[in-house]
Amino acid sequence: MTPQHDAAAREDLLDDPEGIEAADPDGMLRAVAGAPAQFREAVTTAYEADLGRVTDGGRPRAVVVAGMGGSGIAGDVLGAVAGLGAPAPVLTHRGYGLPGWVGPADVVVAVSCSGRTEETLSAAEEAVRRGARVVTVGAESSPLADLGARGRGAHVPVPGGRLPRASLWALSVPLLVLGDGLGVCRVAREELDATADLLDVLTERYKAAKESFLNPAKALALAFAEPLPVVWGTSPLAGVAAYRTACQFNENAKRPATWGVLPEANHNQVVPFDDPDAADRIRVLFLRDAEEQPSVARRVTACQELARERGIGFDEVLAEGASPIARLASLVAAVDFTTTYLAILLGVDPSVIAPIVQLKQRLAE
Repeated sequence: MTPQHDAAAREDLLDDPEGIEAADPDGMLRAVAGAPAQFREAVTTAYEADLGRVTDGGRPRAVVVAGMGGSGIAGDVLGAVAGLGAPAPVLTHRGYGLPGWVGPADVVVAVSCSGRTEETLSAAEEAVRRGARVVTVGAESSPLADLGARGRGAHVPVPGGRLPRASLWALSVPLLVLGDGLGVCRVAREELDATADLLDVLTERYKAAKESFLNPAKALALAFAEPLPVVWGTSPLAGVAAYRTACQFNENAKRPATWGVLPEANHNQVVPFDDPDAADRIRVLFLRDAEEQPSVARRVTACQELARERGIGFDEVLAEGASPIARLASLVAAVDFTTTYLAILLGVDPSVIAPIVQLKQRLAE
């Protein structure tokens, strides 16, 4: 019997905190529950870092964030919080080198939890060579930290001991503080503190001791035990959460997942609703932003009607909080708990990423 088909037999496990802990030997759920503390620690670290070496140069032409996987999403967080009204573009670059136009007028932020990601090191080295202002975010005493200390650079240290996807706020919060200092976005210290307080509330809501009928994250995990997730965000900000959600389904639960942003998803990803087996194969998760456009809200209603007519299940997670970072954090918290509970439900270790490890080993041969 596969882990997926064994899920029903494991449902009682989600209401057994000791059983959950035993099924999560590397402590992914503990790391997820530690988000409020991680967020506060990251705020302190970011404000104590010597970012003035970069921000004193004023607003850049553009901010380029170089990073891969769980580190690269830090750039998406900055871009989402800056929003469409940002006075300078924020670009997340996932790959080697840098776009040809990047130069001294720009700020390059290289993010790598380990400080050793080869694509990110390549981008940081190129940024230093071209004379861009450089900030590095990652492990201390690493090749990336050395690059950050060179020339016009600064380095923000990230504590070790956590996987990149469990270090989202340690990697992202420094970028928000930097963006505020550069005039690319407005993120007040009070907003960051309020977001940490909201994460406290959500961690209590989703904690392992809460039984499934009182715990929305456990209920979502049960809903996605069999169908494959189709995750749609209802704004650019919620779209970042949707991408994060798909990645968490991939890495934590070892499940394929697709993601999109409305209205774009209505122009392509809605068509598989007509797959004859769609009702058994897929389930839609709408990540709703509190500030979504009225036209998008109408699209959500229409999509749900189409799904209901075809017997396709769907769920919603509603963003909470007053600021963009709080709304994003509220969505992330829900799906981080959900995908970790789903891994436990399916009988897989949420921390293990064997194919990534094997791929890196083969590339190193």
